[in-house]
Amino acid sequence: MKKLSARRRHPLAAVVVLLLALAATGGLYAAFAPAGKAQADETSQSLGITEGQKLYSVGCASCHGTGGQGSSDGPSLVGVGAAAVDFQVGTGRMPAQQPGAQIPRKKVIYTQAEIDQLAAYIASLGAGPAIPTKNQVSPEGADIAKGGELFRTNCAQCHNFTGKGGALTHGKFAPSLEGVDPKHIYEAMQTGPQNMPSFPDTTLSEKNKQDIIAYLDAVNGDDTESPGGLELGGLGPVSEGLFGWIFGLGTLVAVAVWVAARTAKAKKS
Repeated sequence: MKKLSARRRHPLAAVVVLLLALAATGGLYAAFAPAGKAQADETSQSLGITEGQKLYSVGCASCHGTGGQGSSDGPSLVGVGAAAVDFQVGTGRMPAQQPGAQIPRKKVIYTQAEIDQLAAYIASLGAGPAIPTKNQVSPEGADIAKGGELFRTNCAQCHNFTGKGGALTHGKFAPSLEGVDPKHIYEAMQTGPQNMPSFPDTTLSEKNKQDIIAYLDAVNGDDTESPGGLELGGLGPVSEGLFGWIFGLGTLVAVAVWVAARTAKAKKS
């Protein structure tokens, strides 16, 4: 008993007991943990990549190469991430109908399940931006005023002040953002499709992107009415001022000429 009591008072006794307890806990967890679910998730992911590779071989490999390495007809897809695939295919821009200065939005030919499979395969080629979650793209609780400030600073040069779009050089254009899915707006900022620069989280944080989405929803929502009446395409103060000068001042000049002519005619008679 004295020997046992002495061992209990040893300075390393508590450490030994703790290690034994951790080992026992780990063993019990390994024995009873739901390994089946983890294996099922891994199997499902592997199946998605396999199915995505089949879809890629049929619809994408002719331009982007058999392994996504790119070719003279299409850029490399290694490292673009799942978000780029979800945006390009989910808006119908890919597969491209024909080459050109810019690939326009068109009817989507893949289901969302097939898009997810394609995205899983491309993501397996190299790390890149992931598809955002619903919470990431939700404008709920976002700062609309801050979003407007960020949009005017970073986006209005091409998309104009309210996201109506605009022409660029050499046949390119900034598309309208009216009615675009918030998920696709977030993905476009994250990946920088075609002529658009990318805005990763180091440039525009996740909260900044939510604010911009909230601003676009506020100015282009279904219930939005222009407080100034006719919005003239929302192109900004230059076009609206020009409209006022040409039509407003022009109308006043025409009325003044008409009044002067009528007055002169009345004096002669």
